[in-house]
Amino acid sequence: MNMLTDTLRSLFSRDLNKLKEELELYKDEANIWRIDGNILNSAGNLCLHLVGNLNTYIGGVLGQSGYIRNRPEEFSLKDIPRNELISKIEKTITVLNATLPLVTEEQIQEAYPQHLDGDKLTTGYFLVHLATHLAYHLGQVNYHRRLLDQ
Repeated sequence: MNMLTDTLRSLFSRDLNKLKEELELYKDEANIWRIDGNILNSAGNLCLHLVGNLNTYIGGVLGQSGYIRNRPEEFSLKDIPRNELISKIEKTITVLNATLPLVTEEQIQEAYPQHLDGDKLTTGYFLVHLATHLAYHLGQVNYHRRLLDQ
């Protein structure tokens, strides 16, 4: 294992556990799926999006887990029980903890194996991007909860 993947593994675990905590903090479970005005993505859909994203790009591509993503459902599914969302997060943590230690220093420096929107990114760069993407949406979930779960 290298320093980058060790650091990222720690950050992914920290932030995915924080996502679980945010979902657990909703007083009214139905509010996880609430949208209002200009808030068009519910916390539940953001959770599904993050789980799908990480399972695709880390588990599926780097870990060859066989995960098949259905991105439209990440934003169209509704009213999945909180405990199922939490289970999906826990399974994602397991996948990341199994996959990231297998990523070699050479892979980190090489182009990410999947073509992404015309950009050739190194695997290291893309993994850091995935961590910042998680943090961005985690902040949205926190704000969503504080604004719409009163």
